[in-house]
Amino acid sequence: MGTNDVFAYKAVTKEEAKVESALKVFLGKRKLKLFSGNTLIVKEDLPYRISALPDIFTEFKRTVEGKKLIRQPIGPPQKMPALPEGLDVGSIPSLEVLKLQEPVKTDKSFMKFKGGETAGIKRLKEYLWDTGAIQTYKDTRNHLLGQNYSSKLSPWLAVGALSPRFLYSEVKRYESEVMKNDSTFWLIYELLWRDYFQFVAMKYGKKLMRSGGIKGIAGPWRHDKELFTSWKEGKTGVPFIDANMRELNTTGYMSNRGRQNVASFLFKDLNVDWRMGAAYFESKLIDYDYATNWGNWNYIAGVGNDPRENRYFNVLLQALRYDPNGDYVRHWLPELNAIQSSKVHQVFRLTKHEQKQFDIHLGSNYPWAITMPAAWIQYY
Repeated sequence: MGTNDVFAYKAVTKEEAKVESALKVFLGKRKLKLFSGNTLIVKEDLPYRISALPDIFTEFKRTVEGKKLIRQPIGPPQKMPALPEGLDVGSIPSLEVLKLQEPVKTDKSFMKFKGGETAGIKRLKEYLWDTGAIQTYKDTRNHLLGQNYSSKLSPWLAVGALSPRFLYSEVKRYESEVMKNDSTFWLIYELLWRDYFQFVAMKYGKKLMRSGGIKGIAGPWRHDKELFTSWKEGKTGVPFIDANMRELNTTGYMSNRGRQNVASFLFKDLNVDWRMGAAYFESKLIDYDYATNWGNWNYIAGVGNDPRENRYFNVLLQALRYDPNGDYVRHWLPELNAIQSSKVHQVFRLTKHEQKQFDIHLGSNYPWAITMPAAWIQYY
């Protein structure tokens, strides 16, 4: 009532652009003002048109790095006029009205996500200024357990509650006032990757969701519902995969290391259509973003912006490297608590005597491995 203008981030993908068009029609004479606020670099400031965007990230990085293309964020207004007297501001719709269910609470999650800009800024302050955890980001970013191994700011970035430019400006301020090292550089590097996927989505649109991805590579991907169900429910019999999927299903979040491994496992080891995994992530992630999600799945599936051919994540090797004591697996798979560190990632190799010893009965209280790739044999 009495609205003159509506302000929003400009969408970069087709379906979201349709919503913008519908909103313009709904507003009638009122104006919809859209801004490019979802990236570090405004599209118009790139040194080329989107159609000429390099298809390899390192080339993109080389063309924008050091050119001062990132605009300063605009601060909040110093004061706001009072609301008109008698204005009914309405109320926030309940989950019931929105036909959503109350999230199941869990004490297993190390990070308690809360929506809104205030919570996002609080988390940023905690990660940078209160704990200084950013100082070790490059070394800890592949960890799996804990609150501060990564910034965990992606949920707020995904919904626009935090501006990537504001985050960038805070990291640069931290570098100026506290310290600058490989870790502060690496966080900015990851933000630039996020930018890149946004621009890739602008360039290729719905190609990101096609079977052959942006490269148009045809493949005999399977649509095996049984294998896919085992994967999405965390019942593959491969502890590292199951633990990551159970974390996702319980919290809506998963580490970047975990995302790479479960994606590679689904596509490379089970040969299941990667789009099924990307769509499942879309339905679960609290930090879901079209460009980042589908861009990363394209990358892992070998149909996107990865310059390497046939990139493969050896899940067993990755598990032994990034969860050497099995702490992460046992955290999310309590049925494996009794198994010693050297065996917890290879439950499928337990003898009948060991199964009895650890109270694990394959095919009963924990599933048999649905696959055991030849690439794993050297790590047995």
